[in-house]
Amino acid sequence: MSKIPNLTHEDVRDICASYMNEEHVALVEKAYRFAMICHKDQRRKSGELYIIHPIQVAGILANLHMDPETVCAGYMHDIVEDTGATLSDIETIFGSTIAMIIDGDTKISKIHYKSDREQMAETHRKLLLAMSQDIRVMIVKLADRLHNMRTLDFLRPEKQARISRETLQIYAPIADRLGISTMKWELEDLSLRYIDPDQYFTIVKLMNSRRDQRLDYIDKAIQDVKQAVAELELTGNVEIYGRPKHIYSIYRKMVNKHKQFSEIYDLLAIRVVVDTIPDCYAVLGAIHTNWKPMPGRFKDYIAMPKTNGYQSLHTTVIGPDGQPLEIQIRTHEMHEVAEFGVAAHWAYKEGKTNGVQQTKDSQKLNVVKEILELRNETQDTDDFMSGIQSDVFADKVYAFTPKGDVIEMPVGAGPLDMAYLIHTEVGNKTTGAKVNGRIVPLDYDIKNGDIVDIITSNNSHPSHDWLDLVSTRRAKNKIRQYFRMHDREQNIETGRRLVDQQIREAGYEPAALVTDELAQQVATKLHYNNAEEMFAAVGFGDISAMSVRNRLTETVRREEKQREAEAQAQAILENHETLANEHQQLPKSSGDGIIVEGVDNLLTRLSHCCKPIPGDEILGYITMGRGVSVHRIDCPNIKHAEQTGQRIVTVYWENPQGDTQIYDTDIEVRGDNRSGLVNEVLRSINSHTRYLTSINGKINSNNIATINATVGVRSIGQLNIIMKALSGLTNVDSVRRVIH
Repeated sequence: MSKIPNLTHEDVRDICASYMNEEHVALVEKAYRFAMICHKDQRRKSGELYIIHPIQVAGILANLHMDPETVCAGYMHDIVEDTGATLSDIETIFGSTIAMIIDGDTKISKIHYKSDREQMAETHRKLLLAMSQDIRVMIVKLADRLHNMRTLDFLRPEKQARISRETLQIYAPIADRLGISTMKWELEDLSLRYIDPDQYFTIVKLMNSRRDQRLDYIDKAIQDVKQAVAELELTGNVEIYGRPKHIYSIYRKMVNKHKQFSEIYDLLAIRVVVDTIPDCYAVLGAIHTNWKPMPGRFKDYIAMPKTNGYQSLHTTVIGPDGQPLEIQIRTHEMHEVAEFGVAAHWAYKEGKTNGVQQTKDSQKLNVVKEILELRNETQDTDDFMSGIQSDVFADKVYAFTPKGDVIEMPVGAGPLDMAYLIHTEVGNKTTGAKVNGRIVPLDYDIKNGDIVDIITSNNSHPSHDWLDLVSTRRAKNKIRQYFRMHDREQNIETGRRLVDQQIREAGYEPAALVTDELAQQVATKLHYNNAEEMFAAVGFGDISAMSVRNRLTETVRREEKQREAEAQAQAILENHETLANEHQQLPKSSGDGIIVEGVDNLLTRLSHCCKPIPGDEILGYITMGRGVSVHRIDCPNIKHAEQTGQRIVTVYWENPQGDTQIYDTDIEVRGDNRSGLVNEVLRSINSHTRYLTSINGKINSNNIATINATVGVRSIGQLNIIMKALSGLTNVDSVRRVIH
């Protein structure tokens, strides 16, 4: 892939000036200046000034001839996320439209989710829903992602691969569904470069190895096509040129069809662009007259356009030297839509005087309709994103109804999927299906061009088995929705019974615990409208009875735990005070070798802040529900506990001289940095203990080395020997124990 040079702001401004009026160019200039101020002194991972990225994004949008608001959003798309400026600032200065586009492209970063995957899914969900309201949100995001992919070299390999997989799974399919093929192909090729670099560069090398021969062949074929078209004497503007296959499309053909590179003949194709639709069919006739078409390789996307608006005639013929030759025929208007897709509808149409004529075709796009339907049918983010990938971005098949309507479905869809796509009631009343006049089972996979007749009956209704027969998320949701509504009362009753059973197993009485008020509170927390809806979800299996039980009992369980902890603490204090008054000691050791006066079988915990070891003077204080926390007497946390009135208890070591148990403690070695210092510290520690858990070091600006180590010892005596040995090393100034 050839390197694309960076544009300057002046380049972008000139592109805008070629199709915008002065007022709109001034708005773009204002957005650039605002972005320059906000991103001042910021730099990218590559080291270059950050403003270069927004300039390139705006340049990509300007080359698509997008309207001024979209180009402005390209300049400012990262401002809210990466600078101190707010969305309110942008709305005040540039208006609500530009602010809305930027908001749609801003990641969800202020809400913390359980995982990066969940955060990413929520960000994608927000972006897709914003796109369904205004398609320009996604066009800006695609331009942003395209430039990020062009500059991916400066990131770590694992991050390159992660971003590339995300691009291939989400953004390239979106570009395809929006018909923006110029972006789609580049995103796919760049993604392959980082996901499978060996295959990518192998294909590039193979394509370059016989490039001259292929160009000679395509030049000869173009001349033959030009001669055939010239005989038609078309009066309009005719363009005929060669088009190379993209690297990712070759890769897909090699993987999916198990072909070697040498077996792929259509590495180059010919495109014929004419003025009118009749001219398209006239050219097709001339080509088929001169060359024999290959069976099954003709597609009429003019009569039956793709759902993203793409129109063209595709044919593959036996060309010169008996080799297959792919030819695409379209009008100039179709070519604009094929290259720029929905972006062509948002382009600045009316020249420099009359502003922008924007069509509202975005609401007619199937992809937008499907996203809106998924939003209404799914509450869970993972379910929404799974539906997007399985239903919206999957490869498609096209089937016909008996009336000739075209229905688009994901590959692998069956008659029930098609029935629910037509209408929910058609799906619910399906009894069977005919494909091309023949009865087929409901698990039949619909093929391209099938004529599918859905057979229905008013007495029919869905079966639970259907969930295994459908492949689309829409059909599954509709079937589940039917059973939720149809069996609602039964599901509520079953759900209540399962929750009551769980509560009894936990040792509580449901009648005394589950009030209407508490059930409503729990239902709200679990995002249900009311308690009946929550119990119905339990009965249907959408949520487990244990989850509801845990929510219903969390307050009473917390209160019980608090009472138990307080009772235990009080018992410890009473025993401790009694023994102190009687001057008695009843040594009862814990598993840590710690004795708490007068108390047997009590949980003790050596603190992680000061890591006491046998021989240290120690104290303990009572914690709620976690027994006694043991600290060195000089630990700031024990001093804080005393000052704040915590319940301090006397603790001591069962064997202050140490025994077979190993105790970890942290030490810090500081001194002038010199070659071999870390190695000498390692050798010194290893000569006195076999238990070195971790070691790391750093050097400050004054060339002072700080080495931290966690060592395992049996007693304070062994630790003192280690610290004395370390203090004797050359250039070591201090050795001390660390309190965190």
